[in-house]
Amino acid sequence: MTEVDCSKCHEVRKHSGINDRPLDRDAIEQRVVDDRAGAIVVFSGVVRNHDTGQHVTGLEYSAHPSAGETLAQIVEEIAHTYPLYSIAIEHRVGRVDVGGLAMVAAVSAAHRSEAFAANAALVDLVKEKLPIWKEQFYVDQTSGWVGLEQS
Repeated sequence: MTEVDCSKCHEVRKHSGINDRPLDRDAIEQRVVDDRAGAIVVFSGVVRNHDTGQHVTGLEYSAHPSAGETLAQIVEEIAHTYPLYSIAIEHRVGRVDVGGLAMVAAVSAAHRSEAFAANAALVDLVKEKLPIWKEQFYVDQTSGWVGLEQS
């Protein structure tokens, strides 16, 4: 990634949130609509029905109290790194069943290459830095924490 010289940048519209209600993909996408944009890229993180060979029924997301602030910092980092017009992201906490949205990330930019790169970097940083954990529930009525080191 190369840093954008923001002395030549316009103001980037930014939105981020940790949400305990179902995410509205269309509403999040609308936050990045901009007449100057030639590209809008939206990523939807969806709970899948399997993991590590087990059938999954849903996930329970838990967040550290600093999660909202951390997400806002991630958005700022992406906004200062890529030439965007707008950026919006929300992440769920609480129970999300298979097929439900766990995260929606949207960006708008003048060109598709910047929009795709920015959205991919945004999602990667969220996965790396956001203090949210997930407990996975299985068809056999057991559960397990994803990414938790077992000793």
